[in-house]
Amino acid sequence: MKLVFLFYCAIYFLIRLSDGSIYPLTPSALAPSWLDGSRGKSSEPMPGKEPSAWATSEFCEHLTIIFRHCSRGARLQGRGEKKRRGREQNASQARRRLGNAPSASQACVRLCGRMMEENSREHLDTDNEAGGEDALVGNVNKLMVTPPGYTGPPKKGHIIFDACFESGNLGRVDYISEFEFDLFIRPDTCNPRFRVWFNFTVENVRETQRVIFNIVNFSKTKSLYRDGMSPVVKSTSRPKWQRLPAKNVYYYRCPDHRRNYVMSFAFCFDREDDVYQFAYCYPYTYSRLQHYLASLERRNLDYLQREQLGLSVQQRRLDLLTITNPAHLNHEREKRVVFLTARVHPGESPASFICQGVIDFLVSQHPVAQVLRDHVIFKIVPMLNPDGVYLGNYRCSLMGFDLNRHWQDPSPWAHPTLHAVKQLIVQMNQDPKVSLEFYIDVHAHSTMMNGFMYGNVFEEEERGQRQAVFPRLLCQNAPDFSLSSTSFNRDVVKAGTGRRFLGGLLDDTSYCYTLEVSFYSYLTAGNTSPVPYTEDGYMKLGRNVARTFLDYYKLNNLIDESKLTGHINSPFDGTSTSHQGNNAGNGKVKGDRKPHGVRDY
Repeated sequence: MKLVFLFYCAIYFLIRLSDGSIYPLTPSALAPSWLDGSRGKSSEPMPGKEPSAWATSEFCEHLTIIFRHCSRGARLQGRGEKKRRGREQNASQARRRLGNAPSASQACVRLCGRMMEENSREHLDTDNEAGGEDALVGNVNKLMVTPPGYTGPPKKGHIIFDACFESGNLGRVDYISEFEFDLFIRPDTCNPRFRVWFNFTVENVRETQRVIFNIVNFSKTKSLYRDGMSPVVKSTSRPKWQRLPAKNVYYYRCPDHRRNYVMSFAFCFDREDDVYQFAYCYPYTYSRLQHYLASLERRNLDYLQREQLGLSVQQRRLDLLTITNPAHLNHEREKRVVFLTARVHPGESPASFICQGVIDFLVSQHPVAQVLRDHVIFKIVPMLNPDGVYLGNYRCSLMGFDLNRHWQDPSPWAHPTLHAVKQLIVQMNQDPKVSLEFYIDVHAHSTMMNGFMYGNVFEEEERGQRQAVFPRLLCQNAPDFSLSSTSFNRDVVKAGTGRRFLGGLLDDTSYCYTLEVSFYSYLTAGNTSPVPYTEDGYMKLGRNVARTFLDYYKLNNLIDESKLTGHINSPFDGTSTSHQGNNAGNGKVKGDRKPHGVRDY
């Protein structure tokens, strides 16, 4: 398949360059142009030529056909004469599908058909050898990738890859051609099972250079890449993260890489001096959290306390925030506590944006936030696995542990952050003055849309019904929250999670949830097109989670209407009206009604 792409891309570019239909992007190209390859609005196309790049429907169709038929042909390799005829039929179908393409492209497909047999024989010779991903140790560090045998001085277009930075992840790069590179995700430290998160930079590019990056060793088979998800990108001159166009991204099982799933995406570089950064999702680093918490501390808010609950294996801070009216901290006063944690799985960066959205709302001067601080104590651990986040892991800690499977018996030396949080929760549970009413662990989901929750199953039916109240209220407040995807289970595999363990530890007045949010997008009621999440979109869900506690505790009658009027258009309002949640497909839930005291705002 590699050789197929080498010849196809080379011939395709020769054709397009010879007829003048590929031309440089202007340095002043607008932001969208570097994503879809089209020219900026300030540029005029060449006379008689349409703008052409990786995103053109013609090229995307060619790529789709090559992916489909070459992959199918490769799967038939070495299985006898009948299978050989099948390969020839596939190549014939590809030629017919490309009947309207340039003649040289048809020749390329014929060449690909002949080469598949050669490629198949090469693949059979190497199929039993250990794959490159087994040997990955650490991230690439300013790795310049040049053509094999090249000994001259470095040139523009000899791409330099780097992932030796905080939350970076890229273990190896293989040169396939001038236009194509195979990229290997570095597995989580001390645990080769998990290979999902990637985050790397590219520099020393040539203006108008077009490439295909194949990320070839994903450990998961199911992925939102099948549903239109795409990587995010930014550059030094355009520091805002943006998603690549979905039409430039392909996700498929590849026989050349141990039948792992491969995500290939096409990209056009338009500024030679820029450093481009690509990631699985919007990164949220440990340092970013520390800067954010330090900025909150500098505000000297009397209702916010930051303390160091412990240290990780690599001696990074485990922060605990307490947000409440200072009067609640009186030892003689009864306390109503909501406990929230995030980033136990380090690659699930949307969880940090949700957590920041919760914090931003609760420390704001919004009337709802003021009422909540007067009645509830919020305890928040915004990053439960700081080492994993710093190292660019997807699911594990430094030592290779999935911390969300060790709540039953965390080790103070192997899982120190988890041990510290559990000790605090157990201590609060034993205090007769403390009522720990909620535990919410925030995650991101790699295969589902929207936000949704997981809850526990109880023997008492009445307790189960009470547990369903908060998700229903959140659904009314957050248009991207799906009640239909929310479920309550007692899965044995999840026994070591915070939700399951604490659900059995705490008394029957406490409710433990896992809050999940899609890595990609959400669907709203009445709409069929997914809306991709942005950093602000995740934070908005966090704000809506926080304000839902007002409805749950029936504190709406304490809101000063005169103060609320000035906050109607505040960025902390979340949705403009209540009860616009995503109930599509749920029907009317029995017992669903507007809670006492709830009003639209």
